[in-house]
Amino acid sequence: MSVSLPLPDYPFAPRRFQVRPGIAMSYLDEGRRDGEAVVMLHGNPSWSYYWRKLVLGLRDRYRCIVPDHVGMGLSDKPDDAPGAAPRYGYTLQSRIDDLDALLAHLGVDGPVTLAVHDWGGGIGFGWGLRQAERIRRLVILNTGAFPLPAAKPLPKSLRFGRDSALGALSIRGFNAFAAVAARVGVERPMPADVRRAYLAPYDSWANRIAILRFVQDIPLGPGDAAWPLVEAMGRKLPEYADRPAFIGWGLRDFVFDRHFLQGFVGALPQARVQAFEDAGHYVLEDKAEALVPAIRAFLDAHPLA
Repeated sequence: MSVSLPLPDYPFAPRRFQVRPGIAMSYLDEGRRDGEAVVMLHGNPSWSYYWRKLVLGLRDRYRCIVPDHVGMGLSDKPDDAPGAAPRYGYTLQSRIDDLDALLAHLGVDGPVTLAVHDWGGGIGFGWGLRQAERIRRLVILNTGAFPLPAAKPLPKSLRFGRDSALGALSIRGFNAFAAVAARVGVERPMPADVRRAYLAPYDSWANRIAILRFVQDIPLGPGDAAWPLVEAMGRKLPEYADRPAFIGWGLRDFVFDRHFLQGFVGALPQARVQAFEDAGHYVLEDKAEALVPAIRAFLDAHPLA
């Protein structure tokens, strides 16, 4: 898929590869091929566009690998109906497998820095269930890698989208989830052209399938497909306490709020934390001017070699 709208601060040439038979994944591979690999994983309902300013701030020295998950951004958006060809199963395990396939395709078989936001945390730390020794540094931005904290109920708006036919209709029929996120996910309003760039890949019912499936895949208990993975990554999270970690957090996030931040700080007590009272879920939109140089300084100060 391509978009005809301008994409501010996204001067990249996305690449594509067949991640599964008949299904192409779009991704960025920017920077030095001999540089330390920084794998940036977006969530829902964003795409690689979310990471653009960090890529621009790192690519002179680092290798920045940024996939658009299948169904998101500029990647293919296959159906998941039983008779669809090609067919894609929109599950957390599928995302983990796709990440593994991308890194193998690129010949990245050594250590990486994992940078995660939103569902990117589940995908990245899920990949780490088998590849933890390769994750040498962590950059964690408003995400989760453990079950929903007991003190944090799932917001009603998410439960509406997850569990009701009317919620599903609002997401796929009216792009409500992506449109609302682009407004309430920031404290500093996005410029109109940036907001349009976030929404551009999701311009039809068919092209919004992954947005809905991500919401429907939110794991709340043992009956949910992603639950065993999220439980396992939550148990494993403290094992990363021996490696450098940077946590950047927008405290006005109505989903990944202080409860999630406390979960990461408790598991990773050595992490450097930069939290902002005046930033929301899309913390890189609100605070790129502070976070990009801070993350760059963190990476420079903790080389992999």
